[in-house]
Amino acid sequence: MDILRYTGEKKGEWDAFVSEAKNSLFMFKRDYMEYHSDRFTDHSLMFYEEDKLMALLPADVSGDVLCSHGGLTYGGFLLKNDAKQHTVNDCMTALKEHMKEEGLKKLVYKCIPHVYHLQPAEEDEYALFANGARLTAMGASTVLDLKAPIKMPKGRKAQISRAKREGVVIERRTDKESFEEFIGLENEVLTARHNVKAVHTADELYLLYSRFPENIALYAAVKDEHIIAGCVCYLYKETVHVQYMAADEEARRIGALDLAVATVMETYAADHKWLDFGISTEDGGSFLNEGLISQKEGFGGRTNVYRIWELLV
Repeated sequence: MDILRYTGEKKGEWDAFVSEAKNSLFMFKRDYMEYHSDRFTDHSLMFYEEDKLMALLPADVSGDVLCSHGGLTYGGFLLKNDAKQHTVNDCMTALKEHMKEEGLKKLVYKCIPHVYHLQPAEEDEYALFANGARLTAMGASTVLDLKAPIKMPKGRKAQISRAKREGVVIERRTDKESFEEFIGLENEVLTARHNVKAVHTADELYLLYSRFPENIALYAAVKDEHIIAGCVCYLYKETVHVQYMAADEEARRIGALDLAVATVMETYAADHKWLDFGISTEDGGSFLNEGLISQKEGFGGRTNVYRIWELLV
């Protein structure tokens, strides 16, 4: 197994492989990964066997640590349908040798959750375990089966009905001003509750939307011509990921966010399997935000975990 560092001249080959991978996600396309290239030192790798590209590893490097990938929610080996366990074992062996040659001492590996796999693709987790890796973090995400959702409680249904009576309208917005208004709302909520801001600025999020308009959707809950709640969704082949949710005080009172999420569920139930609300944990999973996860479970979701492994070489 031979390894090559990714360079710009490999962009076409990289993106073509991502499109065909059994655990393909559009955020592994180079036009997505490189929007924050000024914040991360890219160290993405391409694995070849007899000149045939077998796997990709989106990654960055900081000091002597290789991470897959620091700027993305998850990462790990991207594989085609015909990738077998021995192939991924060989990739892991080659990766360890490459890291030693580069003076890298630790791999931080952020697994792609199984609900994003088009075919079973956990060969990487077994290879990590077999090489002595240690599970160091586990996030509790809430995932809803759009084909067979668990019934919502009466209170949630009542809030959805109330939002409609109050004149809330859910619109899929595509203009920059709406993205700016929504991220402004998101930042108000995050600052008040957690003293943090959204990972993306409004300009960054709209840039990504302009590059991937089929994969990013803003659903705005509008009342009196203002966005009072909403969610930004990342659309994958079988899974919808709720990247952001936000609601102001009025929206929480009248159920505007409930209506927005219900609209997303109805919109994608026909051609998607899963709706992933994201994690409700902090500090590597040691703290569970019970209020947040309860809100997500109220839509009929249950826990799916995000795993992070560390391997010393």
